[in-house]
Amino acid sequence: MSARALAIALLLAPPSVAAAPSTPLPSLAGFEDAIHHWRNVHGDKYPRHAPDEVAKIADNILRYQRMDGGWVENQDPARILDDAEKVRFDQEARTSGGSFDNRNIYTQLDYLATAYAITGDARYRDGSLKGLAFTLEQQIPGCGGWPHTVPATQPYHPHITIADDVTAGVLGTLRKVVSDTRRYAFVDAALRARVQSAIDKGDACLLTLQVRQGGTLAGWAGQYDARTLLPAQGRKFELPSIAGQETVGVVRYLMSIPDPSPAVVAAVDGAVDWLRKVEITGWRIETFEAPAEQFQYHSSAKDRRLVADPSATGLWARFYDVKDSSVVLATRDSQRVARYEDIPRERRTGYEWYGSWPKRLLSKEYPQWKSQHTSSK
Repeated sequence: MSARALAIALLLAPPSVAAAPSTPLPSLAGFEDAIHHWRNVHGDKYPRHAPDEVAKIADNILRYQRMDGGWVENQDPARILDDAEKVRFDQEARTSGGSFDNRNIYTQLDYLATAYAITGDARYRDGSLKGLAFTLEQQIPGCGGWPHTVPATQPYHPHITIADDVTAGVLGTLRKVVSDTRRYAFVDAALRARVQSAIDKGDACLLTLQVRQGGTLAGWAGQYDARTLLPAQGRKFELPSIAGQETVGVVRYLMSIPDPSPAVVAAVDGAVDWLRKVEITGWRIETFEAPAEQFQYHSSAKDRRLVADPSATGLWARFYDVKDSSVVLATRDSQRVARYEDIPRERRTGYEWYGSWPKRLLSKEYPQWKSQHTSSK
């Protein structure tokens, strides 16, 4: 049966008997990044399905899915589509590929798994399986990890991608597939073994990619060249560097591993030590009113500046130099600049160069985890 015929068959298939009604409603939290990006371009004045309209949202997700199981990024799955949009997405469903950017693909396949558990509609099960097959197929040979987008249309798309929780997010969902045997009961033993193999390879890849500074473990870059395994350029303003925000995501994933190996414990300890070392004190980000301006990907009536404040703590940069952990700032033409104010307003307001991402990890999550695990170092 052709992919198109299979898709039509799945759409026409009658729902089976619903599974246990005790299954909690699937959360839309995993789509927050995608919804945010959609609204940056299109605004937020549009009709949406309520969060408890699981079947309608799942139907949207199926409509967005490409023929090989992937999904395009930055769509709101709860958006109520008009007839013209339905036709457009039905046409796009005949194409292939997708993007793992902005917590995409693994979020959809997980939502569909829960939708199937609630409704018993076999279309959602099959859509989840197609998404899972696409995910396994896209694991990068060699070290492992996952790319940004397939097929690649930008130089950074084929890189092993840590940014926006691509690799860590995929691995976290794959762990649900093998551990949540009730919700993923439709995954047979052979497929489950393939998933476990992908997890093992991905975990080893993360440990290999952790940046070392003079023999000391630090954080992770946003992207890595799949051949050399060296930190690589992302978008033009994302220079090769250690990524503060993304390091937090990797650490949280590693802490989620049951019975972590000594190598995993050491990786977590090393990254936490590095995050503590690079915390910025004495400065804070201030947002202030500014003339409204429409940029290509967002609009803003505010601006930001870095303000000296002797009492300020809990600030981290998005990027740090691989060698010396100095803050890395850049413009859209890939020029590294020394000061925050040297970044044009479009990138100051359209990108989070500074944030408090590690704060909860360092104050609560890591100490709790550490009380149960010791390092071999």
